Amino acid sequence: MMPFRLSCLVLALALAACQPVSSGADRPNLGAEAPPGAPPGTCWGKKDTPAVIETVTEQVQLTPAETDAKGGVLRPATYATVTRQAILRERVTTWFETPCADVQTPEFIASVQRALAARGLYTGQITGRFDARTRAAIARYQAPLGLESDTLSLDSARRLGLVATPITE
Repeated sequence: MMPFRLSCLVLALALAACQPVSSGADRPNLGAEAPPGAPPGTCWGKKDTPAVIETVTEQVQLTPAETDAKGGVLRPATYATVTRQAILRERVTTWFETPCADVQTPEFIASVQRALAARGLYTGQITGRFDARTRAAIARYQAPLGLESDTLSLDSARRLGLVATPITE
């Protein structure tokens, strides 16, 4: 039995060695999708806000009560319990342009961390990695701007002074 366990361990280690070193958490998955009509060569992030659905249960009268001429009840009313779902708020998909993955180098990410730290939003070490602290700081920065996402938007990168702003004529 021991050789079988040992061979399983060796197999598991060999399979683990075939996996890429980075889990992908360092860089956001950008550019995989784009909204309809997006210009070519642009990258996009998406924030889905789920629908709010309420389950409503109520008693519905099936038949009214039957009464005699003096008002006495001959047969009581009958009721049924009905349950239905009501959509209080529809699902909303918000698209926002993001810096493309080729721009989001470790140096760029370190600049994001420094810019957020200068604003008191990031307190971790400058690592050049999109870690949980960086994402949380990005979310804190973007929330007052109306974007509830931890993916850096192009607008936010411009506001932080990290991406050139096009000149409009």
